[in-house]
Amino acid sequence: MSSPSPLSVIVIGAGMVGVSAALQLQRSGHQVTLIDREGPAGGTSFGNAGILASSSVIPVTTPGILRKAPGMVLNPLQPLFLRWRYLPRLLPWLVPYLRHANSDDVLRIAEALSPVIGQSLQDHQDLAAGTKAERWIKTCEYTYMFKDRSYFDADQAMWDIRRRLGFRWVEYAGDELAKQDPFLSDSHHFAIALQDHGMILSPGDYIADLAKVFTENGGILYKAEVETIVHENGKATGVRAGGETLSADRVIVAMGAWSGQLAKQLGVKVPLEAERGYHVELWHPNKMPKNPLMVAAGKFVITPMKDRIRLAGVVEFGGLEAGPSEGPFKLLMHNVRTYLPSLTWNDETRWMGHRPAPT
Repeated sequence: MSSPSPLSVIVIGAGMVGVSAALQLQRSGHQVTLIDREGPAGGTSFGNAGILASSSVIPVTTPGILRKAPGMVLNPLQPLFLRWRYLPRLLPWLVPYLRHANSDDVLRIAEALSPVIGQSLQDHQDLAAGTKAERWIKTCEYTYMFKDRSYFDADQAMWDIRRRLGFRWVEYAGDELAKQDPFLSDSHHFAIALQDHGMILSPGDYIADLAKVFTENGGILYKAEVETIVHENGKATGVRAGGETLSADRVIVAMGAWSGQLAKQLGVKVPLEAERGYHVELWHPNKMPKNPLMVAAGKFVITPMKDRIRLAGVVEFGGLEAGPSEGPFKLLMHNVRTYLPSLTWNDETRWMGHRPAPT
């Protein structure tokens, strides 16, 4: 049997999904062009928490979120923010999204996500094997921190789902926790350390290294704004970008939260919303956690990265056009002062980006 003929493929978007798709297609013998207006990791893939969180299969829409959400939005110390002017545009997406806030849908979504992200560490190790990019991958535990065991027990139903899907963890309490990692032991006395996880020590550098592998092996990286997808008789035949038309046998859209805008040109309506995420980085801190930490009480993540700690975990709904809000940054810094009063650092940097959120 003869092998399929190589195809010419355009991948739109040079984030984690786009770069990995381009690499895998290239390794399968296809001719690939990767297009992005900012270059590799110019958006969300740069600013994420950097955790290869295989066990993060539980959706935001858990039972009780309908009751809690209004109070969270009105409380500046809760990690959910809303730009009120955007609410009318958000509602057509929000109503069906919140309909999933029930036990049956939580289990259904978790079971669907598990085969997609359940082997995240291995997937990234395979992708980066033999390249400079693998230097950024670290095998580690992913630790959920609780003030005491009662806070963990209150969320037992969600942990039962993770156990049912095969995720394993080790419990630490009291002195055992302090010995394991003293970073938060003064304020937290119980922890769940999920096994077989990983992290990326610098997400932007990691994706840049993967993109370099792609170009060194003959891939074309084109920095331009994609204006339109060219199509004939219902089939994509290329894109118009940077004032010129590029032809291809296949076009892959991997633009994250912006993907819905291009999909509309093909008559495809994607129920996608921009979930605005924030991070603060504290450079050259006086101490580092051993592993990434999820602080359950504040619902934020502390990730030790190269030369800095990254704090992330805030969600804001406000669309793709508005600039950053000050409230999420203030909350992250409030969390630092509350949970890490002895932490010092030399400098800090801020970032806001857009995560894709389907209904």
